[in-house]
Amino acid sequence: MIRFDRGAMWIGAAALSLSLLTAAVSAPAFAQAQSTTSQPAQEITPDRLALARKYVDLTDKVDIFGTTVAETAAQTLNQILKLNPGINKQATTAVTDVVKQYKGQRGELMDQVARIYAQNFTSDELQQYVTFYSSPAGQKLATTNFDINQELQRVMELFSINLKTEFYEKVRADLKAQGITL
Repeated sequence: MIRFDRGAMWIGAAALSLSLLTAAVSAPAFAQAQSTTSQPAQEITPDRLALARKYVDLTDKVDIFGTTVAETAAQTLNQILKLNPGINKQATTAVTDVVKQYKGQRGELMDQVARIYAQNFTSDELQQYVTFYSSPAGQKLATTNFDINQELQRVMELFSINLKTEFYEKVRADLKAQGITL
C-alpha cells in the first residue's frame, strides 16, 4: 500500500516548480536558437530520438513522472477523504490501485519529452549533452540540480518580495515628487 503524506506532496510540488523554473530558464535559449536558425524543421531520425531519450534519462533525477503521479494521488485521496472521512481504508486502496495502473506509463511520457528535445537540438548537440551528462561532472550536475534549483527558487522568491516592496516605494516617491500622494 502507498502512503501519502505532506512530504510526497511537497516533493511533487517542488518537482513541478523545478520543471517550470527549468522551462523558464530554457525558454530564452530555445527562442534564441530558433530565431538564429531559419532552417526548415529537420526530420527526427530514430538515432536523434534515441540520443534525446538518453539525455532525458540521464537528467531526470527527480523522476518527474513518479512525483507527478504521487502528487496527484495524494491530492485525490485528500479530496475524497475531506468529503468522505469514513472511507479512509477503501479510498487509500482505490488510489493505490490506480497508481499501479500508471506505473508502466513513465516511458510514454519520457518519449514525448525526448521528442521535444529531438525537435529542438541536432544529433551533434544531443550527443554533446549525453557525453557531458554521462561524465562524473554531468552526473553531479544532474543529481544536484534539483536541490540547487530549490535554493535558487527561494532566492528568487525573496528577491521578488523585496523587489515588489522597493519598486512600489520608488514609484510612490516619484509620484510624490510630482505632487501625487497615494
